[in-house]
Amino acid sequence: MASRRYTHLIPALPALPTGARIVVACSGGLDSTVLLHALTMRGVDALIAVHVHHGLQAAADDWAQHCQALCNRLGVPMQLRHAAIADGDDAGPEGAARDARYALLRAAMQPGDVLATAHHRDDQAETVLLRLLRGTGVHGLAAMRPLIDFAPGRLWRPLLDQPRAAIRDYALQQGLTWIDDPHNQHLRYTRSWLRGHGLPPWRERFPGIDERLARTARLAAGAAELLDERAAEDHAAIAAGSELSVSGLLALSVARRHNLVRWWLQQRGFRPPFAEHLDRIDREILGAGPETEPLLQWPGCELRRYRDRLHAMAPLQPVPDGVWVEWTSGTRIELPGDCGVLEADLPPPRPVRVRGLRLSERIRPVGDAHSRECRKLFQQLGIPPWLRVRIPVLELDDDARCIAGIAMTAQWRESLAAQGWQGRWRHRFAGLASPVVW
Repeated sequence: MASRRYTHLIPALPALPTGARIVVACSGGLDSTVLLHALTMRGVDALIAVHVHHGLQAAADDWAQHCQALCNRLGVPMQLRHAAIADGDDAGPEGAARDARYALLRAAMQPGDVLATAHHRDDQAETVLLRLLRGTGVHGLAAMRPLIDFAPGRLWRPLLDQPRAAIRDYALQQGLTWIDDPHNQHLRYTRSWLRGHGLPPWRERFPGIDERLARTARLAAGAAELLDERAAEDHAAIAAGSELSVSGLLALSVARRHNLVRWWLQQRGFRPPFAEHLDRIDREILGAGPETEPLLQWPGCELRRYRDRLHAMAPLQPVPDGVWVEWTSGTRIELPGDCGVLEADLPPPRPVRVRGLRLSERIRPVGDAHSRECRKLFQQLGIPPWLRVRIPVLELDDDARCIAGIAMTAQWRESLAAQGWQGRWRHRFAGLASPVVW
């Protein structure tokens, strides 16, 4: 009977592929406790809970034990994941904890799984107001969506239409116990201040404000979908592999260009840029000369231009000078400075030095009558400057050299290639095949 009485909290379950599960983010607070309980009352079998131990408060161990006891009572298996929160994160303590939490929740998912979180209508209202006060656009006002893609599966917010009061009533009627996180009452956090001091007068003055703000989010989400469809059409017209054509971007209006760049970066998994970033992209990247090497950075992302291509990538580590490594044994070598990995089926028959390229050096590739300047060789091949310095050079001595995937000398071929020693260079750069065979 309880199942029939309380299933109104949970809408229809999303379709699950065979073998997929619903993964519940369980903090032990009121909202996630109700979500986990309500799903078990629905008779969901393929259900697991994940508790993220942030280690930010003295009671964190007790919270983990509370969640484990709750899951034991409900017959739901639980995974405990520990987060490492870096000091001085650009996202701030709240943002850093959120990013770490979602990374661990994602890691707990299998292909096709649905991650269920307990966000509700009051959370949605707070999010819309916070984003409005920060000067967000349509995508920001869309706030949280009920069901979105979240690799390797989807993210589901089944309580998004429920007010906090209904969730609390459910918990009291069911005799549930939960944890009250003191951080939720700490006024140093903007959301906590808004919840305790900012919104109550508005709710008194404007009854139903939470539903109205939630409706604003739904309307903004519809507008955002139209903008995304327009961006996808523009992308199909000017995409250059995984990059964007600079001339194609400049042919668009400013509004369409910014819309496309924002969509493209989000599709690539980067944090969406702020309006100031989009303006700087216009000035510093797209407005730069085709032979320059402009760079624009923000947390987690670097934008670079080479010729008519706009590239986006995770921040690159510096490349060390001199010899990177002496390869004398083993079949796999980790290279420093985001330079990838070298692999071979056999250890090298003779010691091999691995270093970076000296752009002023010359090489005489097999079959060429004369040596060639490496800088010009890379220009002819259209390889961007930040990649050139990360392509490994393998050498036995000053003459026997191999630039992975680019060129080798006759001495190298006679010394090692002729002996059947061949390997692969694995890297993370777009525009160049991986692995590259030498």
